[in-house]
Amino acid sequence: MKLAEAYRLRLRRKRLVWRAYGRRRQLQPVQVRTAQIQPKAILLIATMRNERIRLPYFLRYYRDLGVDHFLIVENGSDDGTREYLAEQGDVSLWSTQASYKSARYGADWTGWLAWKYGHGHWCLTVDPDEFLVYPFCETRSLRALTDWLEDSGARALPAMILDMYPKGTIHAAAYGEGEDPFQAAHWFDSGNYMISRNPQYQNLWIQGGVRARTMFADEPQNAPALNKIPLVKWERGFAYLSSTHMLLPRGLNRVYDDWGGEKVSGCLLHAKFLDTLAAKADEEMQRHEHHANSREYLAYQQSVQNALWCKWSERYVNWRQLEILGLMSKGNWA
Repeated sequence: MKLAEAYRLRLRRKRLVWRAYGRRRQLQPVQVRTAQIQPKAILLIATMRNERIRLPYFLRYYRDLGVDHFLIVENGSDDGTREYLAEQGDVSLWSTQASYKSARYGADWTGWLAWKYGHGHWCLTVDPDEFLVYPFCETRSLRALTDWLEDSGARALPAMILDMYPKGTIHAAAYGEGEDPFQAAHWFDSGNYMISRNPQYQNLWIQGGVRARTMFADEPQNAPALNKIPLVKWERGFAYLSSTHMLLPRGLNRVYDDWGGEKVSGCLLHAKFLDTLAAKADEEMQRHEHHANSREYLAYQQSVQNALWCKWSERYVNWRQLEILGLMSKGNWA
């Protein structure tokens, strides 16, 4: 890498860290229990708005995986999200009415929490509709995974977003509080993914799946990115560039094997396509707080009456199925 390019990226990283530091003033503590965080605790960091119906399952799922403490920013909810989270003994909660869009779609807020509390910890940054699966996740905890990653010299785990959907329209996928969303939405696209390498930041860029097939068929280049790096052994000075799609320093993005082998990777099962999506899309189209003038939510709004399932759809079974399909890898973790 040329010295000028290295300097430019280092400067950008420092600016992002300072930007997050400045946005800390937008966060009002609601219930801060960070004194509970032990030296080896695994932390989950998230920003959310009006996700009350998802929270019981979301918290239970990640507690069962091995998350020790949750650092959550609540952004102007009016459905009981704030009150419910404040009651949870392993949740530290902050609230803000500030613009989600102006905070780099929440990345400034989560960046501050990672800087303040995440240094030296494995931090998992996810959305409330994303559920991490990784090799042996039914029998091995997140602690087993992070211990193995550290022993292997890895600082991060990549995971591809896997959109899950019902066989009929999303209105057929009725979702109730505390339920497993994948009982209603258990189908996914097993192919039609496009993968390229970003030469500037050295991460893989993945597009495709059901959203590219049904919502962006005429402009697949505008389909959402499916590559994420959600699990990182955090250090002060790290910064996410675009959601959790890529990081600085850019060495953290080298989570693939250049020599034909495969490093460990996971998937984020994406539980967006439930009957709750129509109301969410309407709300977000009014707020205009998402990327590209909420273009993605416009696509959701226009497609909620359509069935996403097709004859090539695959019914989800477990992580081993995803490995066989080439959507994730156990690498040499035996």
